[in-house]
Amino acid sequence: MSLEAVTDYFSSLGMENRILVMDKSTATVDEAAKVHKVDPDQIAKTLSFKVDETPILIVVSGASKIDNKKYKQHFQKKAKMLSPDEVLDVTGHAVGGVCPFGLPNPVEVFLDISLKKHDEVIPAAGGQNSAIRLTLPELEIHSQAMAWVDVCKE
Repeated sequence: MSLEAVTDYFSSLGMENRILVMDKSTATVDEAAKVHKVDPDQIAKTLSFKVDETPILIVVSGASKIDNKKYKQHFQKKAKMLSPDEVLDVTGHAVGGVCPFGLPNPVEVFLDISLKKHDEVIPAAGGQNSAIRLTLPELEIHSQAMAWVDVCKE
């Protein structure tokens, strides 16, 4: 169902042919990098948090980790990740296929500046073996990102 929602979203834009469904798992950054033959940092991973009780998504580069101090400075709250069940509930995507596309309800999406060192990134596309290659401007548009943030360790 999750891959279908992402496919439906990109179909409405005539971009469904850009979704890649692989024979092997791409559920982790390392698996995705190996399958797509790219540096792990070029994989765009989508992390899920709660600010108060409101879920948000932050897309970061594959090698990046959240810097708790930077996160708290930006969001005025301590970083609190969603549980796998909450992630599925909020995004409609299971962990390993989480992406900011084809969401059942609006969720605020942020893009971390760690992505800016790449011209093209590869986020998941709703399934544990699906992805889509996007330029940064495409990611910004199709994720409906609220803003670029700086919340990762360098």
